[in-house]
Amino acid sequence: MQGIINFAALLQKSDFYIYLIKNHTTKQIMKFSIHHTDSASSARSGLLETDHGQISTPIFMPVGTAGAVKAVHIRDVKEDTDARIILGNTYHLYLRPGLDVLKQAGGLHKFNGWDRPILTDSGGYQVYSLAASRKLKEEGAVFQSHIDGSKHMFSPEYVMDIQRIIGADIMMAFDECTPYPCPKDYAHKSMDMTHRWLDRCITQFNNTEGIYGHSQSLFPIVQGSTYPDLRKISAEYIASKGAEGNAIGGLSVGEPAEMMYEMTELVCKILPYDKPRYLMGVGTPSNILESIALGVDMFDCVMPTRNGRNGQLFTSQGIINIRNEKWKKDFSPIDEEGLSFVDSLHSKAYLRHLFIANEYLAPMIASLHNLKFYLWLVDEARKHIIQGDFTNWKNIMLPRLSARL
Repeated sequence: MQGIINFAALLQKSDFYIYLIKNHTTKQIMKFSIHHTDSASSARSGLLETDHGQISTPIFMPVGTAGAVKAVHIRDVKEDTDARIILGNTYHLYLRPGLDVLKQAGGLHKFNGWDRPILTDSGGYQVYSLAASRKLKEEGAVFQSHIDGSKHMFSPEYVMDIQRIIGADIMMAFDECTPYPCPKDYAHKSMDMTHRWLDRCITQFNNTEGIYGHSQSLFPIVQGSTYPDLRKISAEYIASKGAEGNAIGGLSVGEPAEMMYEMTELVCKILPYDKPRYLMGVGTPSNILESIALGVDMFDCVMPTRNGRNGQLFTSQGIINIRNEKWKKDFSPIDEEGLSFVDSLHSKAYLRHLFIANEYLAPMIASLHNLKFYLWLVDEARKHIIQGDFTNWKNIMLPRLSARL
């Protein structure tokens, strides 16, 4: 397959081989410590330490699929939102700009100018979304590029190698994300294959080293769809691997929120207490607060930027559809709280005008505002966990967050 041939070609290049040898690094262990807990829930605040910096938890991670957070300059992601970690996507970065470019750049950190931690999705979700043009087998996933239709294959080993070249601080194991609803027999077979793929990921991870001088960690992913018995089996299997952190996948794919919370709570009670827990692809502000209460430490979601590009703003008082006529002559700040510099610099009327006029600046302002709000929300959650009143604060916030303004 093309993917394997590309990697083999890289290894055959003498300059890349010399680069690997010169930058060979000894494995280091990412550190995670829990500092405070909430007496009325399973919420906790902690500190995740990587070679690219420290991350206070709970944390929200902006999604930078192709090496950039959509419509937001990397400087603003760092200085305005103060995001401590962002995501990159293995599937998209593999296709564009490609491994050769990333390798020559010195990894994604140097390529996009982000000097804080990066987490990379394994590409499993993207392969799941390509159901019409991919084939799963024990060896891995064969799929067609959404760009040019070319055929590629992701094996667990190859996905580890790709993430080594990207240089992510946190690498995700290759898995299959099942749809919702999903027949139980298929969910069971998929979960078993994800576990077998995990074992191969761990072997490849342990047999290779980081190539840019910083340590990398591997997070397994719990699957099992919405079946409690399967989730329990998967969580126990993942917990037995002793990884430096663990993820919960296969949720927020269309199932009711209460079902997502049920699966999350079950899994969090099984996964190691002293390791970070990452709920993948979640979610709304309310989803995040409820999941923090269940013991989750890390979140990511495209919602702040995707919804922002469509004119939806998240605030501490509720949700604003800035395209609505009611904001046409509202010259008050975008957000009275003034979290981001754009909130006090621009009015609701001005931002609405930009959207109606299809100005490029509109999605930039809205996306930055939403990211800042999400980072503010988890930071406030952390503060209230430390203060000991998280549950009371959460219960006050929940109805506000879902109100339509």
